[in-house]
Amino acid sequence: MTQTPPLLRVENLHVGFTSDGRQTTAVDGVSFEVPEGKTLGLVGESGSGKSVSALSVLGLLPYPAAFHNSGRIMFDGDDIMGADTRVLQRLRGNDISMIFQEPMSSLNPLHDIEQQISEVIQLHRGLSRKAARDETCALLERVGIPDPESRLGALPHELSGGQRQRVMIAMALANRPRLLIADEPTTALDVTIQKQILDLLRDLQHENGMAILLITHDLGVVRKMADRICVMQQGQIVENDKSHAIFEKPAHAYTKKLIAAEPSGAPEPLRANPPEIVSGQNVKVWFPIHQGLLRRAQSHVKAVNDISLTVRRGETLGIVGESGSGKTTLGRAMIGLQKAKGSITINGTNLSGATPAARRAMRKHMQIVFQDPYGALSPRLPVADIIGEGLAIHEPELTSATRMARVRDILEDVELDPDIAGRYPHEFSGGQRQRIAIARALVLNPEFIILDEPTSALDRSVQAQIIELLRRLQAERSLTYLFISHDLKVVRALAHRVLVMQNGIAVELGPTQQIFEAPASPYTKTLIEAAFT
Repeated sequence: MTQTPPLLRVENLHVGFTSDGRQTTAVDGVSFEVPEGKTLGLVGESGSGKSVSALSVLGLLPYPAAFHNSGRIMFDGDDIMGADTRVLQRLRGNDISMIFQEPMSSLNPLHDIEQQISEVIQLHRGLSRKAARDETCALLERVGIPDPESRLGALPHELSGGQRQRVMIAMALANRPRLLIADEPTTALDVTIQKQILDLLRDLQHENGMAILLITHDLGVVRKMADRICVMQQGQIVENDKSHAIFEKPAHAYTKKLIAAEPSGAPEPLRANPPEIVSGQNVKVWFPIHQGLLRRAQSHVKAVNDISLTVRRGETLGIVGESGSGKTTLGRAMIGLQKAKGSITINGTNLSGATPAARRAMRKHMQIVFQDPYGALSPRLPVADIIGEGLAIHEPELTSATRMARVRDILEDVELDPDIAGRYPHEFSGGQRQRIAIARALVLNPEFIILDEPTSALDRSVQAQIIELLRRLQAERSLTYLFISHDLKVVRALAHRVLVMQNGIAVELGPTQQIFEAPASPYTKTLIEAAFT
């Protein structure tokens, strides 16, 4: 019997980059196959070469930065390595689609959701505007966005991280591709929506015979989805086997390390009678929904609805809930980045009643680490300028030499080589970029830091490193954290107390151990069951 050739075959792929005169090998002799209708999981730590391998398939590498590309990439029997741009454009979004890791960087910030998804449909399928709009609504509903018609006019920044990721998935699936390259497709999604998306991908795979190249740091996801798994380390595949064999009897030491990596431990106990650093009383953030010819507000999205909380010095308050529950909006309101009603005080100073000068002075004492480190770091600035920008604003009396010394010191504090100060964000892995974002927040010696999904885009082993880093910095500097996450395993390892949010409302608030061992709310129970089973 003649064996059917795989839909995608990558043979002896080599990719390298040149930056500042230095040459770095990102992918070193990688080979793998993705059969029609099957799923191949590509796993490994940040910087292992997973995404570079995937981007090579569609010719999306930042060429001419690549100093050498060699090997073969066969799609449906044709070698597309270095193919003509017109050939690749016909494949992209049609036969091969890709879900990118960082939706805020991939979505156009100036175009609404309908325009971005409809454009993909109309470009490849020639549908009318109305037909494309109907198809867009159907896709948004299928990927789990409620009342999709009301969200068509939303811009990317008006959606939560999880909602943006679902928009990316809808765009990728719009034309029913033969091969879906999914680069961390569930990174920003909470556990319940993650299950829905994985079920959706499986259903579409069975309906259309779609092949999937799944790139992820989440071994739980790859275990559920992949028929076969390739484990990558430092640009090479160190293990390639069927999924059950990888998990039941891993052969390589690195594979064993990945499987064993889980967030663990707990934060240090609070000191006796710590002072209150942050307080929010009856905090409300309502967004108007404008309708009609005159665009009058007909109703409101109650993103945060009458929530009260306090956080003490050295304490971490974890905020959990599904995507769109209001976690990030609440966090932004607590440091004045989002207009809110109610009373918010920082060190006893009322934020809403403060003068512009007082607010400016308060900024130095409260910082935020955003969910998407690549989108939050300017691609045009070197690391030294990114970290030192706050010093230039809040401590203008510092000399350039003193400012650079502070930057190098804080890089060492977050366990990065100070000599990276002259390099740019695109030269770093996701874990390294997140450390740079943490360094930027810490350089002003703040008391209160909002951590908005700081580990969501990181593989488990790097997550564990970031958790240990945050715990160490908190103990050394008596930092107060508001830790926002959909990952309950990470929250359990870092938070002293947990606030559970659903649809803008606080459904439960209590000590971490109590919340996880004896949740009072049915919603909390559902979240915990989805995370730990």
